[in-house]
Amino acid sequence: MNEKLQDITRRTTGAGEIFKIEDIQTLWSGYGTIMRYGLKGGDRNSVVIKHVKLPDQSVHPRGWNTDLSHQRKIRSYQIETSWYRNWAQLCDNSCRIPHCLALESSGDEFLMVLEDLDASGFSIRKDSASMIEIQVCLKWLANFHATFMGKEPTGLWQVGTYWHLDTRPDELEVLENIELKQAAAQIDKKLRASPYQTFVHGDAKLANFCFSVNGQQVAAVDFQYVGGGCGIKDVAYFIGSCLYEEDCERYEGELLDWYFTQLKEALTKRKLSINPADIEQDWRALYPVAWTDFHRFMKGWSPGHWKIHGYSERIACDVVADLAPISQTSS
Repeated sequence: MNEKLQDITRRTTGAGEIFKIEDIQTLWSGYGTIMRYGLKGGDRNSVVIKHVKLPDQSVHPRGWNTDLSHQRKIRSYQIETSWYRNWAQLCDNSCRIPHCLALESSGDEFLMVLEDLDASGFSIRKDSASMIEIQVCLKWLANFHATFMGKEPTGLWQVGTYWHLDTRPDELEVLENIELKQAAAQIDKKLRASPYQTFVHGDAKLANFCFSVNGQQVAAVDFQYVGGGCGIKDVAYFIGSCLYEEDCERYEGELLDWYFTQLKEALTKRKLSINPADIEQDWRALYPVAWTDFHRFMKGWSPGHWKIHGYSERIACDVVADLAPISQTSS
């Protein structure tokens, strides 16, 4: 991190000295690094810095102007900056996220100085989760969805999630399942037609949740793909990130019951004039549709991925079959 960015961090935190502790993670496709820095003389002992530095254009074989993937990544960092600047302060302890201390962007560079969640008691990361830990994350999602229910995603993705159809034409083009390919637009339309729109995290996988030591609380990170949508998309994606085929099927009902119980409590607490039963009826019916939407992306992006299994194939087959009469009627 260059001296200018270090100066920004020092001014923001009041620290007299800043020193690097560790690299936490390299960003996708070499677009930068997430680092932990130690501080001396400030109001805290450490911060996490997300530093995005776009790669040298000259090394890209196809040129940036026609590279949809590159443009999507640039947009995602702009979105994350907008999220922390304009929306993040609405999240309370029921949907805990890192506090943002500073934001800077210029041309090919983005800087986010964030609270160090490890130092704030969320130091545990999970490669796999127990049912209780899954429930804790679903409770976070329920409160997040309740917080942003009905809000217009100004400055964010109009339709959140990194696999959204409009942003993934390349993956759709190579999809070999013709029936699923033909149904993709109708699946997307059905999800967007839900009258209960909120913000979705957009990449709510287990790896993006930071647990407290006792496992009873979580905070979430990585808001590059936050935007509008029905919350069940986050729920389906999250469950699929935690469980293998047999458990996805075995615990589907139990986990959905838990999520909707938490959503009802969260909506009631916020005194929203929406009937939780109506949302549950709508979103529960859309659960297999949301699952199929992500399945469509995975089948095009990585056909051999472990998330593509018999349970997903059966759900997708049923959803496509249910949509077929609609497609034929409208054609």
